[in-house]
Amino acid sequence: MKTTNRFNVIVAVAATILMGMFESSDAQLQMNFYAKSCPNAEKIISDHIQKHIHNGPSLAAPLIRMHFHDCFVRGCDGSVLINSTSGNAERDAPPNLTLRGFGFVERIKTLLEAECPKTVSCADIIALTARDSVVATGGPWWSVPTGRRDGRISKLAEATNNIPGPTSNFTTLQQRFAKQGLNLKDLVLLSGAHTIGVSHCSSMSERLYNFSTTVKQDPSLDSEYAANIKANKCKSLTDNTTILEMDPGSSRSFDLSYYRLVLKRRGLFQSDSALTKNLATLKMINDLVNGSEKKFYKAFAKSMEKMGRVKVKTGSAGVIRTRCSVARS
Repeated sequence: MKTTNRFNVIVAVAATILMGMFESSDAQLQMNFYAKSCPNAEKIISDHIQKHIHNGPSLAAPLIRMHFHDCFVRGCDGSVLINSTSGNAERDAPPNLTLRGFGFVERIKTLLEAECPKTVSCADIIALTARDSVVATGGPWWSVPTGRRDGRISKLAEATNNIPGPTSNFTTLQQRFAKQGLNLKDLVLLSGAHTIGVSHCSSMSERLYNFSTTVKQDPSLDSEYAANIKANKCKSLTDNTTILEMDPGSSRSFDLSYYRLVLKRRGLFQSDSALTKNLATLKMINDLVNGSEKKFYKAFAKSMEKMGRVKVKTGSAGVIRTRCSVARS
């Protein structure tokens, strides 16, 4: 009897371990996750991007920014897409007020729901869309394993407290990246996404007109560059509508130009300038500038893959929202 009981215990323990192994395996992101459940999913996304991004190449930068902002709040769970009638969701937070591409992602979701209802998550759509839109503009390709599931919680305060803003100093950048399991190398490489796209004057005008109580203009900003922006773009502190390139003259090319400008004190944001305040990150930037574009692409891809895995919901965690903008859909 005792032998039988011991045998039953051993079998039960072994079964528990095996179940844990299977659950762990099922709960991991994987390439071609939708191969059986929705085999055309990734093609539908890439085809839609190829069809539209050439007519609106400026959309690539907002879509990669959306992925970044999504992953920094509750992980990569599509919560940045949720719309709140009370104005208290992530997309209502100051860092997200200039985000674009919500309608674009929702249209892709509609196509996927027609093809495979309740199958492809909004979180995966964001991750794939960010990659494919950058590739469509001639930028690097990176692996995007899928299987993310969606969250239903989206809070303004969490976005405000976790997303690094354009006025962030080095300490803030380091802390907020570390909170997501990202290191200084990731900080430098992911900042490289500023090589494409535009921003609003409101994101940097304080550097020109109201930097501190003792200095009106940020001394770390190249004076000639600042004068040019004042004269031709951001003509007042209250300008909230004028847009300007983050990488002037090269804002549609995914290249090393951004880093060269940062070294010349012509990075648009305080957060760009902050990268030169630390010896380690400054060395990384110099190494990138002195290296090849191919090497930059490879390193950038690794950091994007790493960010895309931040606190993901997989397996039985999370849900598949049928409408990306609606939490309970």
